[in-house]
Amino acid sequence: MSNVTLEIAGRKYTIACAEGEEPHIEMLGTSIDAKLAELDNLHGQSPERVLLYASLLLADELHEAKTGAPTPDPSELDVATAEKLEAMADHLESLAMQLETGAITS
Repeated sequence: MSNVTLEIAGRKYTIACAEGEEPHIEMLGTSIDAKLAELDNLHGQSPERVLLYASLLLADELHEAKTGAPTPDPSELDVATAEKLEAMADHLESLAMQLETGAITS
């Protein structure tokens, strides 16, 4: 087992990984940090919320790559879909908080 320290949005995170996976994990961390650098309005947000935004942006890119269809404009979403997305965001933020406090281990 090995550890890699990633710097994402100005914070350092140590991640456990298998021997030999370090370069790949570092590349993923760099990708996340670059995605967050594209956003202007993250100042003052909690680290958990910042990581949530990064996760959502990367998940959106993955969705588009898999389906070839862009994600619908948020103004086109119905109320039920918006509520489901909000619930998912809250759940992801809760998981991120648990990871941050050590309640969940990798």
